[in-house]
Amino acid sequence: MKVNKRLGAIVGSLGLWLLGVHPALAQWRHDWEVNLPHGVTSTSHEVYNLHMMVFWICVAIGVVVFGAIFYSVVRFRRSKGAVAAQFHHSTTVEIIWTIIPMLILIAIAVPSTKTLIAMKNDSKPDLTVKVTGYQWKWHYEYPSYHIGFFSTLDAKSNEARQLHSGIDPNTVPHYLLNVDHPLVVPIHKKILFLITSNDVIHSWWVPQFGWKQDAIPGYINTAWANIDKPGIYRGQCAELCGRGHAFMPIVVHAMTEANFQKWVAAHKGDQNKPITSPVGAD
Repeated sequence: MKVNKRLGAIVGSLGLWLLGVHPALAQWRHDWEVNLPHGVTSTSHEVYNLHMMVFWICVAIGVVVFGAIFYSVVRFRRSKGAVAAQFHHSTTVEIIWTIIPMLILIAIAVPSTKTLIAMKNDSKPDLTVKVTGYQWKWHYEYPSYHIGFFSTLDAKSNEARQLHSGIDPNTVPHYLLNVDHPLVVPIHKKILFLITSNDVIHSWWVPQFGWKQDAIPGYINTAWANIDKPGIYRGQCAELCGRGHAFMPIVVHAMTEANFQKWVAAHKGDQNKPITSPVGAD
């Protein structure tokens, strides 16, 4: 009995260590981004919480199942003279292993459905932004302000990626993740994104927002975000769209409403003209 308890304690400690409770592994997990980001939008928070809930349910199931296996292997091994039971049917066991998984699925399905409904509720936006994918850049348009501009890979990244450029990409800040003109949006506002494409299928993806949406020629897909705090958030096209696919990053600059209105006032009415990058403002 003492051996079994000691073995259980060792297995439990090892399991917690592997799950990241150990500080060193937790830091490694954070540095290498092996988990979902918590994000900066209400949607990303719901998705993250749902993900972690399902993750820990799976962990609990794994502990029970593998714990039972390890216990059986140790407790009923042949060297101790264990003899296998001879039975082929148990109505009670079948009822139990049918009801318990059903309850688990319901526990997952209810919050999952709520999150999906919330993600699709794009009604009553405070700001609408039209996003159009091109090979290989993005075009952003603010219909209510008559502002529109292209956002392309920044010059330093574009130069460093060229063969025999002589530039070490490691010396370029945010290599392949920076643009000449970022998308500018306010925080604490419901922003509706109308996403489409001018040529092939692209996909607009900013991990911190908690979603990605395909840009399909001839269709308009919708998504929305309500950003919690000022900052610069980076993403990429997430759909293979040709040889320049890796060179059409996304940069969103979220700022306070006051600073956003100043930016709007400086560019209102501009259509496809150079846009001043508001780097440094928040």
